[in-house]
Amino acid sequence: MFKNKKTTLILVVIVIAVIAVGAWLITKDKDDKTAGTTGSATTSGKGEEKSLSQTFYIYDTVVNIKVFGATVEQKNMDDIQHMLERMDMELSRTKEGGEVYAVNQAAGKEAVVVSDETLDVIKQSIQYAKEMDGLFDPTIGPLIDLWNIGSGGDKVPPQADIDKAKSLTNYKDVEIDEAAKTVKLMKENMVLDLGGIGKGYAADRIADYLKEQDLNSAMINLGGSSIIALGKKPNGTDWNIGLQDPDQSRGTQLGTIKISDEVIDASGVYERYFMQDNIRYHHILDPRTGYPSQNGLKSLTIMSPNATDADALSTGVFLMGIEDGMKYLESLPDVEAFFITDDNKIYATAGIKERMNLTDPTYSFAE
Repeated sequence: MFKNKKTTLILVVIVIAVIAVGAWLITKDKDDKTAGTTGSATTSGKGEEKSLSQTFYIYDTVVNIKVFGATVEQKNMDDIQHMLERMDMELSRTKEGGEVYAVNQAAGKEAVVVSDETLDVIKQSIQYAKEMDGLFDPTIGPLIDLWNIGSGGDKVPPQADIDKAKSLTNYKDVEIDEAAKTVKLMKENMVLDLGGIGKGYAADRIADYLKEQDLNSAMINLGGSSIIALGKKPNGTDWNIGLQDPDQSRGTQLGTIKISDEVIDASGVYERYFMQDNIRYHHILDPRTGYPSQNGLKSLTIMSPNATDADALSTGVFLMGIEDGMKYLESLPDVEAFFITDDNKIYATAGIKERMNLTDPTYSFAE
């Protein structure tokens, strides 16, 4: 799946002012500042320099979108809002009336008919799980609910509870009938959770929509952890992205990187966690152990032409660790990445090293 996907993303700029999961990215360009609130877009500039910026609260995070072009109008933002709201309802495991919610309610009992869109996301999730040997697993919901990190969880659960939740986490127990368009979880109390790719999938759909409207300069920032870019800025230059220092307050960068026609997606351990016995327990759970990973990584940043791929990779490859993760990434076309370890070393693929400008001497590339 990763090898076949060549979807071109449309550039969207987003600025975010809330703390979001794994938010390591900062937009840097002065003309990338997004103004505007939910309900209507803010307009600036004229001609091809014209832009519309709007903020949405969706997927439990703040999404900022900025689109450039002489023909961009409020209807485009309204259409995007409707798309986001529809997908948020369809793919949420907690919203009553949603399709994934219905699948979870029927776990171990019966198959549930879903829309083409939801079926597509679930099929892709299973494929990602297969390709990463279950390190990315869309059935990790029982473990997420048990640990509840970032939503009140502040202590390690009993081992018996972890073992029980882990026994319910297995992507192979998802039964899909493409002809009937149904999904069934084979065991009672299984929980499908598409949080690992939902935002990326939504970003790709927004990109497709903007391309259809012949709007080819834009940026999407999904909660700070994903920045999606297609094309260049209206003046023909690349977008300059600041990279958040995972040890410092929001807005403190360790370096910058220029991008066009790319997605940057980051996962990290420093925003949703609790401390117990001097151990940091963060939100990136390993399906193999049932515990948050402890592999010496602070963060992983993926750069890819496809947001859905980048979203899934940022979780699965993080759990692989540096050695296995680098080998896996090297097998994928058009994907670059860099890891940051607990000792502030940066392990990067060759393409990243050449493009990344480090500005904080605390960090250095590993030899």
